Amino acid sequence: MVNCCGLVTVKNEPVPLKSIAVEVSVQGHVATVSSTLQYENQEQSPLEAIFVFPLPGEAAVCRFSAKIGQTEVVAEVQEKQKAQEQYDDALSSGQQAFLLEESDESPDVFKLSVGSLPPGEKASVSLDYVTELAVQADDGLRLCLPAVLNPRYQPQGSDSGSGGSAQVSSVPAGSVPYSLSLSAHVSSPHPISRVESNCPLDPLNYLNTEKTQATVSLAAGHQFDRDVELLLYYQDTHQPTAIVEAAQASAKPGSLMGDPVVMLSLYPEFPKDVMSSMTSHGEFLFVVDRSGSMECPMHLGSGSQDRIGSARDTLLLLLKSLPMGCYFNIIGFGSSYESFFSKSVEYSQKTMDEALQKVKEMRADLGGTEILQPLKHIYSQPCLPDQPRQLFLFTDGEVRNTKEVLDLVKTNAGSHRCFSFGIGKGASTALISGVAKQARGHAQFITGQDRMQPKVMQSLRFALQPAVVDISVKWNVPKGVSVTPLSPPIRVVFQGQRALLYAQLTGESSGDTEGSVMVKYSLAKQPVENQLSFSLKPAEDAGMTVHRLGARTLIQSLEVEEGEQDGEKEGVKEKVIELSIQSGVSSAFTAFIAVHKGDGEALHGQLLRRQVPTPNWYLCSSVLEPDMKLSELDDRADQLMCSASEFEVGTKSKCKMRKRNSMSAQKAKGSLASRVKGFFSQQHFDSPAPTSKPVRDPLLQLISLQKASGSWVLEAALAEVLAKTEEEVSKPKPAQVDQDVWATVLALVWLYGFKMEAQEEWQFLAMKAVSWIQAQKVASVSECVQAGNTLLGCQVQKDTLGL
Repeated sequence: MVNCCGLVTVKNEPVPLKSIAVEVSVQGHVATVSSTLQYENQEQSPLEAIFVFPLPGEAAVCRFSAKIGQTEVVAEVQEKQKAQEQYDDALSSGQQAFLLEESDESPDVFKLSVGSLPPGEKASVSLDYVTELAVQADDGLRLCLPAVLNPRYQPQGSDSGSGGSAQVSSVPAGSVPYSLSLSAHVSSPHPISRVESNCPLDPLNYLNTEKTQATVSLAAGHQFDRDVELLLYYQDTHQPTAIVEAAQASAKPGSLMGDPVVMLSLYPEFPKDVMSSMTSHGEFLFVVDRSGSMECPMHLGSGSQDRIGSARDTLLLLLKSLPMGCYFNIIGFGSSYESFFSKSVEYSQKTMDEALQKVKEMRADLGGTEILQPLKHIYSQPCLPDQPRQLFLFTDGEVRNTKEVLDLVKTNAGSHRCFSFGIGKGASTALISGVAKQARGHAQFITGQDRMQPKVMQSLRFALQPAVVDISVKWNVPKGVSVTPLSPPIRVVFQGQRALLYAQLTGESSGDTEGSVMVKYSLAKQPVENQLSFSLKPAEDAGMTVHRLGARTLIQSLEVEEGEQDGEKEGVKEKVIELSIQSGVSSAFTAFIAVHKGDGEALHGQLLRRQVPTPNWYLCSSVLEPDMKLSELDDRADQLMCSASEFEVGTKSKCKMRKRNSMSAQKAKGSLASRVKGFFSQQHFDSPAPTSKPVRDPLLQLISLQKASGSWVLEAALAEVLAKTEEEVSKPKPAQVDQDVWATVLALVWLYGFKMEAQEEWQFLAMKAVSWIQAQKVASVSECVQAGNTLLGCQVQKDTLGL
C-alpha cells in the first residue's frame, strides 16, 4: 500500500503498474532498448490508467505493443489527431485501446494511455526505442533509463491544458509500487574494458575471448526509484567507423526504409600538445538557474551542499580560470532574469572582483524556471568581433517548454556554442543534451555524489581548446549509386565529442560491392584525413537500428524547419508525418495507436482513471515551488486533492467528482494547506543569507585570493591557507625576488604538493600563474621553487610546475 495523494481511491489501493523489465542491446555507440510494463486491474470497475514515460532526448520509439490476456495487438503510427480520435472512439464503445504520444513541450516525455482494462484483467505493454549513447568526458558511453520525472514548471501564460502537462503523481522514494529488472548485451568492434553503474550490477560476463561481446544485469531486487545509468568503456574508441545496414525487405526501394543506410562515427583524438594549448579569446556567458528548486541538496544524505551553493563555488573557479583578454557576463534566471552587467565586459581585476562580490550574494530566489526569456535576451545582443561566444547553462532542467527552447537555440546555433549542465536526478535529458547538441557544445549530468566543479572545468577545457573545424565528408560510391545525407553537416567537433552522420544509399551497382568515405578536417591548423571503406551489400538486419536513428535525425531537422518556415509549415509537417509512418519512428505530429476489439461487447461498470506515480525526491522540487506566495497554496492544495480524488468517466469522457468525497476533500485541503504553509514557514525560504562564516575549503580559499592576472599577493590570508604565519612565509623569500612572484610560486608549490587529486579544477588558474611568472622574466625561479619546497615540506620539481 502506498500512502500518496496521487491514488484514486480513499482506500489507498495499489496502482495497476506492477513491474518493468528492460532488455538493452548495445552496438558500439548506439543501442536498442526494449521495455515491458506489466499492469493488473484490481478494481471492481474497468480502469483507464495513464503513465508518463520519460525517454532519453535522442530516443526514437520504434515499436509499441499491448497484450490483454492472451491477445496481443501491435500498434501502428498514425497522425496524432487521427490516433487520438480512434482511441477515444474505442474507449466509448467499450474496447481496449492503447495510445502512445510525444509531449508537445518536451520530446523526452511520452504519455502512455493504457485504455480500458476489465476488472481483474492483466495487461502487458511493450515499448522499444533506439538511441545514440552520449559520450562522457572520460570516453565512457552513457545509457540512462530516466525513472524520475520531476514535475516540470509551467511558464506563466502558457497553455496548461496540453497533452504534455498530464499530472504525474509523486510518492516517497523507496515506496514505488513497481520494480525494475534490466539485462544488457553489449557488442563492440573494439574490446569492452568495463561497465559501470550507479546501481548494483551482477559481474560482467564476457562472451568471447576477444572481449568484444558481454552481458551484464542489474542485481536482483532493484526498485525503480532513481535514474538507472550504465557507463560503457571500450578500447580504441577514437577509431572512426562506417557501418552499413541493409534495407528492409518489405519496403519499397527508393524510400528510406527500402534503401541501405550508412552510419559514420567520428570521434577524433586530440594530441597532448593540442590538449595543453589554450586560447585567450572568447565571450563567456554563465547562465545560472536561480529558481527555488536550486535550494535543494545536491544529493541525499547529511552534509550535502545545496545546488545554488555548489553553483557559487563553481562560478568562483570559472572566474579565476578565465584568460586575460576575454569578455564575460553572468545571468541568473528564474521567473525573471538578472544580468551582472548590462553587456559583456572585458575580463580584468576590477570586473572580476565586482562579479565575485555579486556571486557571494547570489541566492535561489528568482521563483520558477523559465529559460526561454534570458536566452532570447542573450541572442538579441550582438556578438563581439574575434570573441567567439561560449554559453555555460546550469539548471536542474525542470521546464515544460523544452521544444521551444531547443528551436530557439537551433536558430542561433551559428553564432555560439553551449555547454550545459543538468543538476540533480530530475534534469531533463532532452533539455540538457538538446541545447548542447544544437549549439555544438557538450552536455554534463551531475547526479548522486558527483561534484559540479570537476565536470564544469572539463567543459571549460573544451571551450578553451582548439576544436576540429573545416570538416568535409566526401562519399565515393560506384556508378548507379547515390548518397543522400540524413544528418545536417558537421561544422565543429570538440575534444571529447563524437559525431554520428547518417546517409541513405540509393540505387545499385552492377559490379562494385564497396564504397568509401573520405573525412577531412583541421585541428590546431593541422590537416587530418581518414578514409573508410564499407560494403554496399551488408547482411540483413531485422533490428533496423541505424535506419531508425537516421529517420529520427531527419525528423528532428524537419521539425525545427517546420517551426521556422511559416509559409511552408504544412508541407514540412506532412513530410514529417510521412517519414514517421514509413519508418515507424514517432514524432511530435504522430502517435502509436493499438485497439483490441475483443468480442465486440461493450464493457460494463464505471470507468476509473488513475495516475501511476513516479518517485518524489524532494518536496521543494515537487508540485510546490519554494517561492510560492501563501495565498497561492490553497489553489495548489485544490490541485493536489483533485489528483487524489476518485473520478467517474462516462462514455462521453466527462468527469465529475463523487459527492461522497467532497466533505473529506475540503477537510483534507485545509489540513494540507496548513501543513504546507507550516513547511515553508519553517524553511525560511525568504529569510536572508546566514551571517555566520562557514568553514571554507583551503583550496577554494587559495583560489579566491588569486588575481585576474594569475598572480598571488604576499598577505596574511595566503599565509593562513599555507598553515604558516606571515613571518614564516616572508622570511625564506630570496632577496632579489619580487613579493608577488614569491607568493605565486608558493601557491603553485602548494597546489602541486597537496592538491593533485583536484588538479582538474585548478589547472587553468595554475597555467595563468605560470604565464604571469614567465612574463616577469625572473632569473632565480629554481631558487624560488627550492625555497618553497623547503618551507612547505614538498618535493615539487620546477618542470612539474611548467616553469
